[in-house]
Amino acid sequence: MALIKPCPHCGGPVVHYTNPVPTVDVVIYDASRGVVLVRRRNEPHGWALPGGFVDYGETLERAAVREAREETGLDVELVALLGVYSDPARDARLHTVSTVFTARAADLSTLAGGDDAAEARFFAVGRRPEPLCFDHGRILDEFTRFLSGEPLCATWGARPEAHCTDRPDRPPSPGDRSREK
Repeated sequence: MALIKPCPHCGGPVVHYTNPVPTVDVVIYDASRGVVLVRRRNEPHGWALPGGFVDYGETLERAAVREAREETGLDVELVALLGVYSDPARDARLHTVSTVFTARAADLSTLAGGDDAAEARFFAVGRRPEPLCFDHGRILDEFTRFLSGEPLCATWGARPEAHCTDRPDRPPSPGDRSREK
């Protein structure tokens, strides 16, 4: 969507685009301890996955590693791309699109809340504190399915068949000829 606003210098029309804002979230997992969540220092208050806004000129991967370090004190290695979450209602503050990575940390002894995280700690998979912010409950549900080996595309929207054709029990997408004989 575009809005026309006056230029602050000359008063002429300037097109201002209102696009979603890119963010990242990181599911830091340790098999014996669970998943790291942070208690947010700022609104909205509650528990969340470590994450935040992507800086201009920064890759999504670099932003994920940076946000994990800032909010948890952990140096992480990204393991996988869990998904991309774009529901306009996922963050009441503004429309964000979050790329979510899974990660592991070699040294868990440095775990501590930092930056805009008042606290960081592990929670067993399936056990969550309340309140949980944003759509992070959905992300954690999908991470649990990821751990069990279930294809995540089976959970997408009302028409998973439009996104996932690698499962024989799903019809192909329109125009997909990969399973034709």
